[in-house]
Amino acid sequence: MTRYTNFKLLIVDDNPDNLFTLRALIEQHMNATVLDANSGREAIEIALATPDLDLIVLDIQMPGMDGFETASLLKIRKKTRNIPIIFLTAAFKTEDFQQRGYDVGAADYLLKPIDDNQLINKLSTYFRLIEKERHLNRLLEEKVRQRTAELNEAREHLQNIFQAMGEALLILDPEGRVTEANPAACRMLGYEENELITLSIGNLFEEETDQQADAFMGTWLEAIIRSGALPSIDARFITSSGKRIPILFSRTAISDENGKLRHIICIAKNMSGYQKIDTDYAIQESLHE
Repeated sequence: MTRYTNFKLLIVDDNPDNLFTLRALIEQHMNATVLDANSGREAIEIALATPDLDLIVLDIQMPGMDGFETASLLKIRKKTRNIPIIFLTAAFKTEDFQQRGYDVGAADYLLKPIDDNQLINKLSTYFRLIEKERHLNRLLEEKVRQRTAELNEAREHLQNIFQAMGEALLILDPEGRVTEANPAACRMLGYEENELITLSIGNLFEEETDQQADAFMGTWLEAIIRSGALPSIDARFITSSGKRIPILFSRTAISDENGKLRHIICIAKNMSGYQKIDTDYAIQESLHE
């Protein structure tokens, strides 16, 4: 017999004969681990001390701490609050009596004297439900594990690109402060990454048509928030030593699902050594040829 081998249940009754009968009946039909207690207080102690307890069969009429009080105390404890409780009772007596059991957390009732088939069928039903829940949890855990592995792989791939790309890449917060910088940006600007973090882009950047280093915080920050991206422009990086480096600079906004700006991605290509051609002059020369 191997049915429900991996399950644990606790039976609680102040009558030793009832405990013996319940244990014998359960062990005759299933291979679950059966624990027993002869009082509500002992039941609570066992439940708290037993990991992975699946089900409690609890007599209502017990001296001292009855089944209702025992169930109430089990339900207020984090470790035991989710364990299903099946009440044993000689009779429902009144609807209020029955409702009281459900109010304190009973999942079901069994009437005394115990009907063998009814008991085993009811226990089997709960064990099957628990087994199904365990299976679903395992599937969910496996999906979470796989998804986590995929995200880690994607993150590592992006990080490798981030580290290896030749262009300078800066990630800014909505206020224009640097939150991340790749090695190419650090080399181009002459800073360590930890020195760049929290610096404003205005300390590092100026447009060719505007000598104010904080021009970023004016015109095109507002424009990028509205449009999401701006075309590349000719600009200059200001290095840690104050040197100006000509760059081709592009900016893209990353917003959340509500359209709120989260990050600005800036990519700069070092244009040192490239000769800028005056377009009008080039056209005129072409016409003269």
